[in-house]
Amino acid sequence: MASVFSLPEPLQRFLSKFPLHTYPPIPVTSRCPLREPTLWIAPPRTTAVDQITNSDILSTDVECLKWQAYIALRGLTNIAVRWDISPEGGIDARLPCLHTPAFGDASSELLAPRSIPGWVDGRVGGGNDPLNGYRDDTLKDESHAWVSLLEGVVHGALTLSEPPQPILSQLLQTTTAGGRALAATLSPPPAPLTGLSSVLPSYGTNISLSFIQGQYAEAIASLSERLGTDNWFLGSEDPTALDALAFAYLHCLLLQRRVNLVAWEQRVRTQVEAAFTVA
Repeated sequence: MASVFSLPEPLQRFLSKFPLHTYPPIPVTSRCPLREPTLWIAPPRTTAVDQITNSDILSTDVECLKWQAYIALRGLTNIAVRWDISPEGGIDARLPCLHTPAFGDASSELLAPRSIPGWVDGRVGGGNDPLNGYRDDTLKDESHAWVSLLEGVVHGALTLSEPPQPILSQLLQTTTAGGRALAATLSPPPAPLTGLSSVLPSYGTNISLSFIQGQYAEAIASLSERLGTDNWFLGSEDPTALDALAFAYLHCLLLQRRVNLVAWEQRVRTQVEAAFTVA
């Protein structure tokens, strides 16, 4: 449909001297083409490039480590990792991201964490189990409670165990790149710093360290009791997403008191480390 508005003739003649040309996109070439799937993670404790063993290949970030464990426990190996990319370079300004090489008709892709399970299913099969690896619906429902416990109380304890960031770093950190606020992980949520009797509006949160430590101790005791002598949580025959999440938190918190959890973390760590190489 032609527009009812038209440019004046003198302006049309002037603009005709500057035609708009559209060029095809320039293909991106790489001197080192990607040969194996590469997971972008936050740095491990030791970032030496000439690592002889994989003892320091696990990320110190619990979110990145969770996906490392998920990929390894699903049975994949020969996955490269790199930690020279800042979170701002990832999708949604977050890590991890999975960079997959071109294969057949499929082009190279950069996947966000939400797309990793589908990619893994395409490599090893599966993904059609309605129970997600658990023996029955009751255990599947129970796994949701354990996930909430790990991502709530245990995550809060992990956040408090980390050294505080410098004030300038906190001011420069973007909201998209940052993790969840501590108050958002606690249940019930903490009270504000200023109460109803204050002349100031509600501001900040009043987080009790002793309260979180008590909840954390109970959570770890419950995890230890539930695992018992089983190979995997909830008595599953094969590792599930709950095992990947539990390993990530147990590894980052460096437990020493629960013998079965320590032995389980060491066994799973060996399997996870063996699945990755330095890019």
